[in-house]
Amino acid sequence: MTIASHGRMPRRRFLATAAALALAAAVTAAATPSLAQEELNALVWCDHTDPALIEPFEKANNVKVNLKEYEGTGAALSILEQSRPGDWDVMVVDGIDVHRVVDQGLLAEIPADALPTADIFPDVRMESQNTRDGKTYAVTEKFGYNTISFDKSKVDPKDVKDLTVMWSEKYKGRIALYDYYLPMIGLVDIALGKKTAELGEADLPAIKDKLAAMKTVAKQVSEVTASQTALATGEVDILVGGGEWITAALAHDKPNLDWIIPDQGAVRWSQSIAVMKDSAKKDLALKFVQYILSPEGQARLATSSCYWAMPANAKAGALLTDAQKAALRWNDQAEYLKKTQLYPAPSPELDRKLQDAWTEMMQR
Repeated sequence: MTIASHGRMPRRRFLATAAALALAAAVTAAATPSLAQEELNALVWCDHTDPALIEPFEKANNVKVNLKEYEGTGAALSILEQSRPGDWDVMVVDGIDVHRVVDQGLLAEIPADALPTADIFPDVRMESQNTRDGKTYAVTEKFGYNTISFDKSKVDPKDVKDLTVMWSEKYKGRIALYDYYLPMIGLVDIALGKKTAELGEADLPAIKDKLAAMKTVAKQVSEVTASQTALATGEVDILVGGGEWITAALAHDKPNLDWIIPDQGAVRWSQSIAVMKDSAKKDLALKFVQYILSPEGQARLATSSCYWAMPANAKAGALLTDAQKAALRWNDQAEYLKKTQLYPAPSPELDRKLQDAWTEMMQR
């Protein structure tokens, strides 16, 4: 999880048990209809590699979907650079990076009337991220939060309602920090009473000061798997940067693990799906996008074996169980959407300085 757009790395990954890894590795070779007449090639995140999501589309359309999982927009762009035009038909991309991919001329325009726009939660349609010059190039399919995950049997829920728990001496040595600078700096910015959309160079001194305080009280700064494992095994009691994508699927086996949106708010992430401009199968690619955005596809995507998170289509709720909706905090989304802010979107120059600030913190 080290490749990134401007150095950005992805935020997702469900707890990497051997079984989960085996599932992800095996899916591209999974059995598909032997008489499939067409193939569709898709660059995706790990949540799209669940056979429970892909196989219904394959069977319904007599098609084989070839999936290549990647981590980080930079990695996807490298794959595309090494591929021939038309090799890829569909791409899943971090919402914040859609414009970057559009600017490279890689995405096809999607007819707005071909998408279930009216069914998507209004706050996550994010037209500004998925559109350019009035044209739609991608659509939000799933979203969630970088916030605070914790063990409620060891942590006072009142304490994690305050985002400044990130540097609290009370939990010194009991905190894990998610090693992804962009949402983590966004959380610090929010804790300081600022807006992520307005983050600028003048904010750096205060941010660096709080990053140093976070490192002082943290037991570890680590990538997702190590952080999740530490929380699940009780090695740490708080994971800063976690959220429903960390704990939702663990709710049944680990009811002591929880997550919260603090009073100050948190950072919201989203992922989008798009059709590739050079695809020779745009109709089939669009059909796949439409399936992913359908209530059925959305319910399966939301509860993928890799990681859970909120579906963008509100109608998916009718297909989720009460337990699944409770784990995702379905009924709290209106409040959460109002309280949370999008990832910072710094200029390349500021982005480098943010990365430098994070590296400086790591080396302390």
